[in-house]
Amino acid sequence: MAKEKLEIGQISKPRFEFRTFGQRFDKEIYRMQRLSVPVPEKVWERYSEEIYIVSKTNDKNNTKIRDGKMDIKTLVQVKDGLEQWNPLMKGEFPIKREVLEKEVFPAFMVEGMPELTKDEYTLEEFLEMIKNHPDLQAVRVKKQRFGYMVNDTICEVANVLINGAKVTTLNSESTEIDDIKKTLKDIGLDRFENINYLQAIKRVIGMIDKPLANEEFYK
Repeated sequence: MAKEKLEIGQISKPRFEFRTFGQRFDKEIYRMQRLSVPVPEKVWERYSEEIYIVSKTNDKNNTKIRDGKMDIKTLVQVKDGLEQWNPLMKGEFPIKREVLEKEVFPAFMVEGMPELTKDEYTLEEFLEMIKNHPDLQAVRVKKQRFGYMVNDTICEVANVLINGAKVTTLNSESTEIDDIKKTLKDIGLDRFENINYLQAIKRVIGMIDKPLANEEFYK
């Protein structure tokens, strides 16, 4: 069966992904840039501001809010060290009470759902509920993203501010695992830990007591 041709910014079947976070990846970024084929101008450089909702008791569902819309993805499987995520739900603020009850708070996997007395809630009201829950935290994330394409995999370098703390992330994703493995080797990313956004945010804010991928290179 022929491989699916990936295009940046286009919807495809669920992809596998490698991503890592750290402070400096100078050599790896250089190699990604040099090995990339030309990509559409719309992905040369992109900016976004997002809010991630992280849960002390959940590492499976990734909840993100951008432009007043909520997107929850769930981890489907890990194969050869690569993660595959699928959409779990999409919502928009103001958000209905039944969506919060049946989809959003169950995805956090926490005890003690807030008492919901209104038919719908604004983003500000939702964030207040998150602030008052002992096992949940809203984290503000700003991204400056640069898109590339290496070995038919969608790649990215991004400068990220996590509650103001600056880190760098690189990734490679595709429907084809072998293409990702080749890309990681060619770029030099195969020696780093695979860390998704949810894990990276938790490490930066201290919810998980682990360092990012390349901290040891500063010794």
